[in-house]
Amino acid sequence: MDRPESAIVSETAFQSALASLLRRADDNDVEVEGGWDCRNGEDHPDWDVIVTEVEKNADD
Repeated sequence: MDRPESAIVSETAFQSALASLLRRADDNDVEVEGGWDCRNGEDHPDWDVIVTEVEKNADD
């Protein structure tokens, strides 16, 4: 059974959930760089999602 998702009610919560998703995928050797169409049915907009790896700053 899938676990319930936490509510995303702010940009900060969205960024945290997205970072967590990307880390979990990377930890499991899933290629996370690329582009995907995210189709969401009649009730929600569709999105084009692009993920690109960036270099870390020396301060990170």
